[in-house]
Amino acid sequence: MADDVLFEVGTVVPGNASGAGGTPRVQRPVRDQLEFVPSDLDSLLPDEHQARTVWSYVERVDLAREYAAIRAVEGGVGRPPIAPEILLALWLYATLDGVGSARTLAKLCEDHVAYRWLCGGVSVNYHTLADFRSHSGELLDELLTDSVTRLRAAGAVTLNRVAHDGMRVRASAGKGSFKRKDKLEQFREEATAQVATLKQELEADPAACDKRRRAARERAARERQARVEAALKVYPQVKAERKHDKEQARVSTTDADARIMHMADGGFRPAYNVQFTTDTGSQVIVGAEVLSNGSDGGQLRPAVQQVQTRYGVTPPEALVDGGYAKREDIEQLATAQPPCTVYAPPPKLKTHDGRDVAPPADESVAVKEWRERMRTEAAQRIYKERASTAECVNAQAHNRGLQQFVVRGLTKVRNVALLFAVAHNIARTVALLSGIG
Repeated sequence: MADDVLFEVGTVVPGNASGAGGTPRVQRPVRDQLEFVPSDLDSLLPDEHQARTVWSYVERVDLAREYAAIRAVEGGVGRPPIAPEILLALWLYATLDGVGSARTLAKLCEDHVAYRWLCGGVSVNYHTLADFRSHSGELLDELLTDSVTRLRAAGAVTLNRVAHDGMRVRASAGKGSFKRKDKLEQFREEATAQVATLKQELEADPAACDKRRRAARERAARERQARVEAALKVYPQVKAERKHDKEQARVSTTDADARIMHMADGGFRPAYNVQFTTDTGSQVIVGAEVLSNGSDGGQLRPAVQQVQTRYGVTPPEALVDGGYAKREDIEQLATAQPPCTVYAPPPKLKTHDGRDVAPPADESVAVKEWRERMRTEAAQRIYKERASTAECVNAQAHNRGLQQFVVRGLTKVRNVALLFAVAHNIARTVALLSGIG
């Protein structure tokens, strides 16, 4: 019927194109005929495909802890679970492919050759995929450290100079889900009463079909109650963070860890602050963190300390934008052993009426040296590397789908950020070892 609307329907009489006096014979498509095409998954995927690179990486990962948690053993009972290599490879390749939804990934495992090749005939569902990502934080954190350590051993990463930057990523929560304390307490009372009522109805109703529906409703009510409880739990912290008008503090009933942040486009939306530290010589991510705080102030020193904790070395130089230029951090990094030299544009000091003022006379030696250093052409030349590394890495993550989280809660969000970091380093490893990057 749709074709009749879109295209003119008429009778087409083939002409005598050959001039032989007969109707031309042509081969027409027959799409309802069964075909048996002998093939295997391995032959369907090109040798240079990125999925093969991901699987080659996963085969070298130490998954002893994940295997130790498997209860199904040879000679025992129970259905064997999916090998952790498959789940890890699927999420790493999906991240490089810009896929972040567990449901979408499960569908691709049925329809897409590359994902089918990674599964190797093993059936996966979105529940298993989502659970693996939710509980893989410790593994992904170790993989980030291990990926950089291997590249350092190969001489591809030096950590002589790092660039640090953050990006606000939209949270899976609506702006209207943020409520004040009185509203949160009202929601808690309503949710508690609803759970109790549904539980009584479920116990009194003998119908099995209706029981299942009521059980689902009760589960949804319990989840809502848990979200409201989580929002009330963090409310005192949110209130303490507000410098002005503390009574207007609000927390989301959808994602209690999300905060309203100033986004790159100038708007204000629920988001998380994703922080990446990058080695400038290789564009390899060497540190990752996720914050509920939208401000970058005070985050430089923790980023440098994370690098020191992961690899046992302090980067001699760190490049950050003006939002990280906090005098306390610059002083402590300059006087640490070994020291870390900060390259960041000093803020211009002005009076309330807009007039320039000189820096305070009691500034520390480290801060004065920083101001003098950033006036030199050499420092300006070094600082330009920040845009080509930290901002480039953020842009690549954005292009791979790090634009809005589909999970909720700081723990799960951090796991997603670590997935992006590890997947990025896999791609960079291929480029560096092949001499491309």
